[in-house]
Amino acid sequence: MIKKLLSVLFIVSFTIAIAQESYYNDVDKTLSGQALKDALAVKIIATHTNILTYTPDVWEACKVTDLDPNNSNDVLLIYGWENGTDGTIVNDRERDKNNNGGGQGEWNREHVFARSLGNPNLGSVGPGADAHNLRPADASMNSSRSNRKFGLGTGNAGNSTQSYPGNTAWYPGDEWKGDVARMMMYMYVRYGSVCLPTAVGVGSATNTGDDMIDLFLKWNVEDPVSDIEKQRNPFHENTANTYAQGNRNPFIDNPYLATRIWGGDSAQDVWGIYTSSDTEAPTTPTNVALSAITTSSITVSWTASTDNIGVTGYEVFIDGTLTKQTTATTATFTGLNTNTTYAFTVLAKDLINNKSAQSAAVNGTTLTDTEAPTVPTNLAVSNATDTSFKLTWTASTDNTAVTGYDIFIDGTYKASATNVSYTVTGLSTSTTYSATILAKDGADNKSAQTTAVDGTTTDGASNGVTELFISEYVEPSGGNNKAIEIVNLTSATISLAGYSIKKQSNGGAWVDDLPLTKEDFLVNTSVTSILPNDVFVIIHGDSADANLINNADLIVPNNSVAPYKWASPVNFNGNDPVGLFKDGVLIDIVGEENNSSNHIQNITLRRKSTISSPNTTYDSNEWDSFAANTFDGIGTHTSTLAVDDFKIGTFKMYPNPSTNNTLFFSVQQEAKITVYSILGKLVLKEEISQTKNSIDISSLTRGIYLVKIHVGNQFITKKLLKSN
Repeated sequence: MIKKLLSVLFIVSFTIAIAQESYYNDVDKTLSGQALKDALAVKIIATHTNILTYTPDVWEACKVTDLDPNNSNDVLLIYGWENGTDGTIVNDRERDKNNNGGGQGEWNREHVFARSLGNPNLGSVGPGADAHNLRPADASMNSSRSNRKFGLGTGNAGNSTQSYPGNTAWYPGDEWKGDVARMMMYMYVRYGSVCLPTAVGVGSATNTGDDMIDLFLKWNVEDPVSDIEKQRNPFHENTANTYAQGNRNPFIDNPYLATRIWGGDSAQDVWGIYTSSDTEAPTTPTNVALSAITTSSITVSWTASTDNIGVTGYEVFIDGTLTKQTTATTATFTGLNTNTTYAFTVLAKDLINNKSAQSAAVNGTTLTDTEAPTVPTNLAVSNATDTSFKLTWTASTDNTAVTGYDIFIDGTYKASATNVSYTVTGLSTSTTYSATILAKDGADNKSAQTTAVDGTTTDGASNGVTELFISEYVEPSGGNNKAIEIVNLTSATISLAGYSIKKQSNGGAWVDDLPLTKEDFLVNTSVTSILPNDVFVIIHGDSADANLINNADLIVPNNSVAPYKWASPVNFNGNDPVGLFKDGVLIDIVGEENNSSNHIQNITLRRKSTISSPNTTYDSNEWDSFAANTFDGIGTHTSTLAVDDFKIGTFKMYPNPSTNNTLFFSVQQEAKITVYSILGKLVLKEEISQTKNSIDISSLTRGIYLVKIHVGNQFITKKLLKSN
């Protein structure tokens, strides 16, 4: 029956001549969803027969496709809104078509899908030179947008009301938001995963079936196709035009195609073959009922609706907000708050997106949660330093969900954590602390505290390493997944006060000093020091890689405001050596100083594990190199200070494993011996020399211990197995 009805729809579509586009005659317009998306992709790829060059082809195409319909001497400038009478040229809506370039007052080519947001970078060929993605823009306005993602707003172009990690989104303006949406749809269908809508806009893809986001569907509905958009497709379809691509943007020809593919509110049906073929909405769903109610979930069910052609799905609303789309007559919602009342309504829709009224609201209240989580288990102490140690434990369980853990030190609340580990900081040296934790849920039910475990900080004695240095450099082959990692291999916590990074712009002067403890409206970080054996990660504000974002201690936003304009100095491009400075003095560098060649481009560099000090002269032998876009090493650094480099003469510790109560040493000078349990607790401390070359370990029980041998400002740590 459905096949027959669709066939009828197909026939009807061809009997309607108004605005029918012959370009799509070989596309099955009865399709919907991903099948229609795929069919359109085949069409626009197959007809994209003339691959334009970025220069001069795109320039010349824009001078035709973007002409002001009211003045053929001017091109219209995307994001602009003013006629040039307010004394500033940045917001102008039109400009002389021959006044193009990159200087102030000129118009240039705006990649509406920003090049750096592609995966990989769109570059200046292929997708980077696709004229359906390039529009004239004032050069300064183009810079203001930069590569920021699009987000909600009202009025003229400027900062969005939305933000994302490290940056504020960009609103293109009421006049241009529909243009932007349809361009992003074209780029997604044409280039697939290279141009994901989720990478270029701030929005949700929950109800679209793929990576399309609700933001662009909303703009496609709210801002109908303009005259300036309509003149682009005829030019580019006609390959008799020298600078035509051969393909069209389907969503300019009929915005309703987006509705057919991704759902949402109905956009304009320019062709009239969809909305005019069926005007009858399905019946309203009945018998809406709630079941399987728990502390955090409710299942909604209803009786199926009927339709003159066929019901294709349902939209379920919670408290008036669309929360789920489904083809079934039941939906389960999880993650709800305990002891909270929600109102559920349902509507039905058909293939043409006719929608029924919403059903009468049915209220349901989640159960009250009175059950506490289980007590965390396996609490342990590790990674002790002079001012900190790390707590780890096995996760608790709960009838609803564990939302966090409270940490107590010596019986006093210290902090909360959402993961199953926490580093306790701000402790005194050579001090033993008692630690306990408890688990809690969303209703603030709390478990009992764990049995206490002891953790002991070290004495902070020097291990011979005295300074921070750069441990990793990440410069991708495209986009802004850029990062600098700094490591502390000393035995003491180091304050970041006085430390900064700079870059040598194109190998020239050192510029854009970025203090690592900077806290203002541009750059925010709560990290003020680095623990021993820990790292500090600085990333570009438009980084998209999860490894970089999750390990970032300092995110430098990409915007037009000085002094860290465009995320500088973390916008290095492979010909910008990066330096670590202390009190204004260079102490470490990655890249050759004063070298403007692309010698550290498209590469990840990681300091070798044997390096323990900074170097103001770049030495490639100190670094391991990895392919571009290698991000998995960020956030940790492995160091192995070789025994051969330990300048205390011949050293031996025996017997090991130990079968008696005396541990012997062979040294050439006086040394301090400190013994720690495997959990970091100090259990023994002695001094030895050539004449007093043993210590009594009778107090130690069977097990594994860490023996640290200090000579002057250097040390070695060895494992000891006491077997009786």
